[in-house]
Amino acid sequence: MVEIRNKQELPRHVAIIMDGNGRWAKERGLERYHGHKKGVETVKKIVRACGEIGIDYLTLYTFSSENWKRPKEEVDLLMSLMVDAIVREEAELLEQNVRVLMIGDFASLPEKVRETLQKLIDKTSVNTGVKLVLALSYGARWEIVNAAKRIASELLDKGKDGELSRSEELGGAKEIEGVECIDEGSFSHYLTTDGIPDPDLLIRTGGECRLSNFLLWQSAYTELYFIDKFWPDFEKEDLLLAVRNFKGRERRFGELKNK
Repeated sequence: MVEIRNKQELPRHVAIIMDGNGRWAKERGLERYHGHKKGVETVKKIVRACGEIGIDYLTLYTFSSENWKRPKEEVDLLMSLMVDAIVREEAELLEQNVRVLMIGDFASLPEKVRETLQKLIDKTSVNTGVKLVLALSYGARWEIVNAAKRIASELLDKGKDGELSRSEELGGAKEIEGVECIDEGSFSHYLTTDGIPDPDLLIRTGGECRLSNFLLWQSAYTELYFIDKFWPDFEKEDLLLAVRNFKGRERRFGELKNK
């Protein structure tokens, strides 16, 4: 059993790409649905484990914007599983003091999913334990483009009040005054993760070594950890091993540090 003695060295925010549900089921001659169902059980265990060891934020890549391209039958099953899990686990999440948050394109979710999820978000809003962030209908490129659109819209609205100027260098195109005020910090406020710290550790199960359009902006200096195990087989011990690996890394953020 891996032990964590100094909680000050823990990653504050752990993000996980939960990969391998379908392959887990295929290896056992089962339909993909059974892999997703088993994966929900793993979510329950890992949320509890994060609370036990003192992780502040846990972000789970639950349903990507690309997942909408999957067969309708599988998408419908995933949405049904999601609603059922939210309803079934509500009491335990409240008991464990878990606060549920969501990032992604909320409007694109089916109405029943939106309503059920919003109720859970509202009910857990006063909880002070693990912040469980569900990335639903989420894609990092969508998020960045959406942020840019919001900024442009706000600046153009200001332009209607006379805050636009002509630029001869741009052939008479409208140049927005105040653009120079946009920096990394202000841009981050337009992302769906506004108010959530960047992940310190990102874990991907299933043996693949890529980010798959997940938290691209936020993971600039995140420590990456890849494991061959499929998500349904991921255990608390695997989480602790990833955390121990994280503790052994030197995070310089582009700076030089004396050894």
